Amino acid sequence: MSVTGLAIIYIIIWWIVFFAILPIDVDRIKIKKIEGEDPGSPENPKMPKKFIYCTGITTILFIIIYLLMKFEYLNLRNIIS
Repeated sequence: MSVTGLAIIYIIIWWIVFFAILPIDVDRIKIKKIEGEDPGSPENPKMPKKFIYCTGITTILFIIIYLLMKFEYLNLRNIIS
């Protein structure tokens, strides 16, 4: 598989993992209430921590998928056709 294809697979996996871990570790209790702000939005969404976790999980999943494709246990061309 080309570098472009691998990059696209990595980005797709990254976004899926990111949206999966986004609601984890969110405190919805507000200390300050600001008028016009959604009352359900978190005070501190902890985004840097989630980016790091997401990148780590995605890298592990990508390596597993890459090795499965390299040793032909997972052949995407045969699955598509």
